[in-house]
Amino acid sequence: MTDPQLPAVITERRQLINLAYRLLGSLAEAEDVVQETYARWYALSEAQRREIAAPGAWFTTVAGRICLDLLGSARARRESYVGEWLPEPVPGRSAWLDGHDPVDPADRVTLDESISMAFLVVLDSMTPAERVAFVLHDVFRYSFAEIAEVVGRTPAACRQLASSARRRIDTSRSAPGNERAEVVRDFKQAWETKDIEALIGLLDPEATATADGGGLALAFLEPIYGGEAIARAWMEIANRGAAVTLLERTVNGQPGLVAEVDGTVVSVYAFDIADGRITRIWVIRNPEKLRPWTA
Repeated sequence: MTDPQLPAVITERRQLINLAYRLLGSLAEAEDVVQETYARWYALSEAQRREIAAPGAWFTTVAGRICLDLLGSARARRESYVGEWLPEPVPGRSAWLDGHDPVDPADRVTLDESISMAFLVVLDSMTPAERVAFVLHDVFRYSFAEIAEVVGRTPAACRQLASSARRRIDTSRSAPGNERAEVVRDFKQAWETKDIEALIGLLDPEATATADGGGLALAFLEPIYGGEAIARAWMEIANRGAAVTLLERTVNGQPGLVAEVDGTVVSVYAFDIADGRITRIWVIRNPEKLRPWTA
């Protein structure tokens, strides 16, 4: 059985992965969403598929609804999660997320910005409906009428959801890429040379470090607050004596670090930087979230 709409259907996969990852913060779950969306497409009869004038819109609507359902159950699932939950990090120039779709320069949020760890963490604090409305409108430029089909609310209500979500996003202090790379490189050097004073100087006094081991890897269970406390914690890590190799890598579109032991990635570090200092560190050690880094 052939599908005359197959070319259009295939081209939707990258867009759906991009959308589902930003909605769920998990590449593995995003891929599952795309598989389920395709399964529902081919569960339709040929006659039903021919009646769909815009397959792309259909795919987005179905994928968005699946994500909305998953987001609704995510909070309950995380109650049993060991320690802090962080989004799954993706490597630079990811085969999944480096799409070449044109981006309107007037977009409030670019596709690159919308996969930063800082952005995804803020998204995770939103209600499921807010997150879907905001991502579809501000990142992917869907109209509120189209979004209403996904979330099951009126266009006016969707506009309010996106507006409420937008107030939580603040990129005004975001450092440029070259400054970020320099600070991360200095952090790496200070950590490797066990220079605690240099580390303290690179950290904002009110910085926060959060780790995600998922109960599958050693990690601090509660966030660490304060630049000095973080520096001391990183010195303890450096003094453990494990043969760790630190590599500068792009993490979710921004400069970050990757720690390897015997050639295996054991940790991914993402940073938020403002005014020349590190304000947030996110450490992902859950091996299930590091699969894209070892594939």
